[in-house]
Amino acid sequence: MSALNEVKSHLRPGQVYRRSDLEKWSRAVDRHVHQLLDEGKLTKLAGGLYYVPKQTAFGEAPADDAALVQAFLKDHRFLLNSPNAYNALGVGTTQLYNETVVYNHKRHGRFKLGGRAFDFRMKPHFPLKHSREFLLVDLVNNLTRLAEDRERVLSLAKEKALSMDRRALLSAVENYGGARAKKFFAAILGGGTVGHA
Repeated sequence: MSALNEVKSHLRPGQVYRRSDLEKWSRAVDRHVHQLLDEGKLTKLAGGLYYVPKQTAFGEAPADDAALVQAFLKDHRFLLNSPNAYNALGVGTTQLYNETVVYNHKRHGRFKLGGRAFDFRMKPHFPLKHSREFLLVDLVNNLTRLAEDRERVLSLAKEKALSMDRRALLSAVENYGGARAKKFFAAILGGGTVGHA
């Protein structure tokens, strides 16, 4: 088996690889990467980040966001979020945003990966998956970043908070709320500071 075919034998369609991953199978990684790019066996997503195209009935599928972010961060601890998710809460948000927010422990800033925009935000705490309570707290945390009628959104967020599971919401506020969110929810849910409600 040629050295290039040895590298190809390890590549899986739909997977994202770092240059350092490919080094495990190649002694001439840069030459092999160029050959694989020329053959269309790899697509460059960003500096040192490559995707093995996966064909579907509709053509080539883009790289999965989670696989892309995990390879970029070299870490599986992150949460993909989007301001569009707030629209499902029914609190008056209607705008559509073309950016994915990535809560993580390693990187901060905006990056283009595979032609898509990602806003990486370092946070000490975030859940492994979304809940309605987390999304409501996150909405209040990020309200100043949104192109929405803030007074209307806050009024509807107050109504939504009162209809949610109080214990789950208090837990989300305590774990993920910034100062503004903690003050907002303490006024609604009572009990002085949220941490002692």
